[in-house]
Amino acid sequence: MDWHLPAWLPTQLPKQSPKQPPSQSPNSLPARLTDIEGEPNTDPVEDVLLADPELKKPQMYAVVMYNDDYTPMEFVVDVLQNHFKHSLDSAISIMLAIHQQGKGIAGIYPKDIAETKAQAVNREARQAGYPLLSQIEPQG
Repeated sequence: MDWHLPAWLPTQLPKQSPKQPPSQSPNSLPARLTDIEGEPNTDPVEDVLLADPELKKPQMYAVVMYNDDYTPMEFVVDVLQNHFKHSLDSAISIMLAIHQQGKGIAGIYPKDIAETKAQAVNREARQAGYPLLSQIEPQG
């Protein structure tokens, strides 16, 4: 079988300019050959400046649980302990705030975590046959 190159493929490589080494593109800067003291620079990482990354804190969201007339207080306490890792005393305190004020904050998290926790609480409540509702609200 006879092989032929496609017509669009160049048959010769472009020639490099004699002034420019083949490994260096026209827009790159030449590497520094000596360090500050004038000694030969053998560590290419030495010239890299390390800057602190510019990270900003993510927007935080509260997982808010709402009171209803049907969900047992014990179920709310269990949810607060299992999904939000509250101690028994803390869970009871939050449950009472939900009961007395109509709503309470179960925890504050970045948006994706808050959404996941709120959905898990709502799913567990529906599976247990309770109308407990949790939603997220932006903080600050």
